Amino acid sequence: MVNYHLTITGRVQGVGFRWSVYQLAQQAGIEGIVMNKQDGSVYCELQGPSEIVKQLISKIKAGPTPYARINKVKISKGTLQHYHHSFQITH
Repeated sequence: MVNYHLTITGRVQGVGFRWSVYQLAQQAGIEGIVMNKQDGSVYCELQGPSEIVKQLISKIKAGPTPYARINKVKISKGTLQHYHHSFQITH
């Protein structure tokens, strides 16, 4: 199990980005959160088996919705958290 924190910048708010990440995480069985930040970026925490999390990060970098434009994805390693076996869109 790994935990990664991502900050995604670009055109990522108002384009269905959080919902797309949520759907991909649900399909992959990944736990965590995704949320809009006041600076216009999107922040997410992804936790699960290493290979599956890395595949999800690749999909996020590619832009999970055709309306998003990804400028940068900042990734840092986090510590394992208790997400209650779910992935949530938070505020």
